[in-house]
Amino acid sequence: MTITSQPGGDQDNAIVAKGLTKQFKEETAVQDLNFYVPRGSIFGVIGPSGCGKTTTIRLLTGIYKPTAGEALVLGVHPQNFSRGARARIGYMPQLFVLYPDLSVWENLNFSASLYGMRLRGRRKILMELLEFVELVPHRKKLARNISGGMQRRLALAASLVHNPDLIFLDEPTAGIDPVLRTKFWEKFREMKSSGDTLILTTQYVGEAAYCDFVGIMAEGRLLTVDTPAGLRKKAFGGDMVDIQAAQFISYPIIQELSKLPYIIKMPTSTGPNAIRISVDEASTALPQLLEWFRSKQLAIESASEFIPPFDDVFVILIEKGGTRA
Repeated sequence: MTITSQPGGDQDNAIVAKGLTKQFKEETAVQDLNFYVPRGSIFGVIGPSGCGKTTTIRLLTGIYKPTAGEALVLGVHPQNFSRGARARIGYMPQLFVLYPDLSVWENLNFSASLYGMRLRGRRKILMELLEFVELVPHRKKLARNISGGMQRRLALAASLVHNPDLIFLDEPTAGIDPVLRTKFWEKFREMKSSGDTLILTTQYVGEAAYCDFVGIMAEGRLLTVDTPAGLRKKAFGGDMVDIQAAQFISYPIIQELSKLPYIIKMPTSTGPNAIRISVDEASTALPQLLEWFRSKQLAIESASEFIPPFDDVFVILIEKGGTRA
């Protein structure tokens, strides 16, 4: 489903985009984007480099004015943000925009001042953020003397310093090692559970599984928006179940199996005595399959749902050109 509206009206969503389009002279960066982001959710945007992810973020934060269409962010157009509305928003840009000749600590302290953070208790909050991004030992270093990955971590801390309700993160985990990426996602989920809304882009397709909703972009268009499970179904036509039998599964048995009403297509072999079956719903098909094999006197060693990696889902949906609803 491409998400375009939700019961309760636009005000119940943190973000609503309707026909959002941005052109630069003869080039159309993004075209006719329609989606909403429910409050208290994580919305991920994935797509090839140059597909329009960053332009979308800049439209939603008010950096760019749309050529056509509109966006409502926290109920208002981004170009009309009041000071109070901006104070509720955090933004981590794709490129490092903090001051290279200030130290890590000075940059973070400056960001806190921009948002009017009181001096009382500020040091404790800043130290907690630096601990979160693992920059406490580097806090006295100039920003230009730390690595690109450290600069990303500093930028993330700066975007969270004022405890925003809505956070835009443009590739927050780029250049971050896998252990720290996991730590970041734990923090993102913690923020979501507190009622915050996050919209982020990522170059790591597998991170889509951590989002509540995922939008796939290509060539400036939003191909589809759905839950991670929904995207898998769009890519593969349904769920998949892996069956490992104790003996050889003959071709006549596979043919008979394929005629069951909840089987989508002909099962495929995945190894000795093993097959993968496409089904409507894995949760309901699994017990039915076990009963069916039992009736054929075929012993089953294991049966489980197969979850395809998001890299495969992404490639298939891009090749299909997306599914509009």
